[in-house]
Amino acid sequence: MMPVSDNLPQLRDIHLPNGVSVWPLAYGWWIILVSIIALVALCYLWKYIRRKSKKLYALRLLEKLKDKNDIKSAADMSEILRRICIYKYPQAVSLSGKAWIDFVEDHCKTKLKNKEHDLLLNAPYMPDDITDFSADDISGLRFFCRDWIGENL
Repeated sequence: MMPVSDNLPQLRDIHLPNGVSVWPLAYGWWIILVSIIALVALCYLWKYIRRKSKKLYALRLLEKLKDKNDIKSAADMSEILRRICIYKYPQAVSLSGKAWIDFVEDHCKTKLKNKEHDLLLNAPYMPDDITDFSADDISGLRFFCRDWIGENL
């Protein structure tokens, strides 16, 4: 029989396994990462669609007035601009008269001409049968409103 002490040199010491590596990530982590990226992208897409939908809605309302060249359509254009201001510029809701026109012109690159200025200011209060304004004045106001909506929404 062999003595017990003779086997000791053949025994190995305890070895710890290698540490767990971070890479490659497990499938679950990839799914979580892709889900977070998709969620962030969807949030940005949702904000973009909401912002564009307000602009498109206002432009559609303006487009419905395209065939009309009367005082009623000018009053409707004034209402569209007021509704946008209620949404975007709450401080401008109470403006009227020259202060309202100055505010509208300050927020757009193009400026109103004299007839368009009077039309935007007074059209909601004029009778429908007034003939002081031409179709060109109303279409000029329509182009100004389209530009203003494009720059402010």
